[in-house]
Amino acid sequence: MVYVGSFTSAGGRGITTAAVDPLTEALTLLSSTDALADPSYLAVDRGTGLLYAVSEAEQGAAGAFRPTPEGLTALGPAVRVGGSGPTHLSVAGRRLLTANYTSGSVSSLPLAADGRLSGPAAVLVHRGSGPHPSRQERPHAHQVLPDPSGRWVLSVDLGTDSVRVCAVDPATGSLRLHGETALRAGTGPRHLAFHPAGELLYVVHELEPQLTVCRWHPGTGRVEAGAEVPIGSDGGSAPVRSAGSAEGGTAGGAEGGAEGVRAYPSALVASPDGRFVWAAVRGADVILTFSLADGPERPRLTSVVACGGSWPRDLAADPAGRRLYAANERSGDVCWFDVDPLTGRPRPAGSVAVPAASCVVFA
Repeated sequence: MVYVGSFTSAGGRGITTAAVDPLTEALTLLSSTDALADPSYLAVDRGTGLLYAVSEAEQGAAGAFRPTPEGLTALGPAVRVGGSGPTHLSVAGRRLLTANYTSGSVSSLPLAADGRLSGPAAVLVHRGSGPHPSRQERPHAHQVLPDPSGRWVLSVDLGTDSVRVCAVDPATGSLRLHGETALRAGTGPRHLAFHPAGELLYVVHELEPQLTVCRWHPGTGRVEAGAEVPIGSDGGSAPVRSAGSAEGGTAGGAEGGAEGVRAYPSALVASPDGRFVWAAVRGADVILTFSLADGPERPRLTSVVACGGSWPRDLAADPAGRRLYAANERSGDVCWFDVDPLTGRPRPAGSVAVPAASCVVFA
């Protein structure tokens, strides 16, 4: 099974449940629920199978759902997250974490024994800003997730050009800032993905499209920025440069192409076998494949493939890494791709209509 989130304010159905064909992994839509407004991002608790969703609204909230043969059943009312415009969430032990974009904060909500949400939320407010006049006037937390060890929580902030590392208080569930790593000013980091080996992570940037390779030190909870791979406005890639470079105006950082297309990277996925990294790019509407054959710290662009629709907001891989699923928000569909086992290149394999699609997660 997979779940697809969508914007109800843009004509979406809320959360759609779909079955996955065991042979082709094509999707068949089964049911949907609009019990939560604008459930733009979803997360599954792997221990319980319960589904959690954010409501990306001014009064941000989160909801819990139990899968049943008839569809999803809400586990109690939605709970306020203490922030506005939540865009991402994840499960960390017995806490639900949300990244609140508009208010620039990260929230932690307790999970009851049966998976229900309760409040009040413990909220950690980010501080700072960036050079972009309209997008970085204040913090804008875009993603929050635990590291592979489960000891730390990392949050990516587009407004402050940084990745924060927090520790979770075991008694209260509140987040305590442990450290912050600055990335290049004005790049607008959006999401990160860990390499499966656990000692590297990749950050994709939205304002100046690029991929940054970072070393992760789980023992000390420290993120160390490394090489950058700029992404061109057409979805292409420029040569790797060091993170400390003062060069400006890369191909991806300005209006590019004869038609003025601008690249807005959105989602990032590392393959389970650690051989590839895939990135979705809006505007150019493509999926990029980066090979890690030269080493996980040296991603190399090897293919650029159309996403099958418009404005790919999210990208997900099946648990085996054999297929990719793109949630195309503006064209209102989810497209899936077979992944070449040798090159990692996605090949279009099918699609299904899901209005205002924003997120895809596997049950």
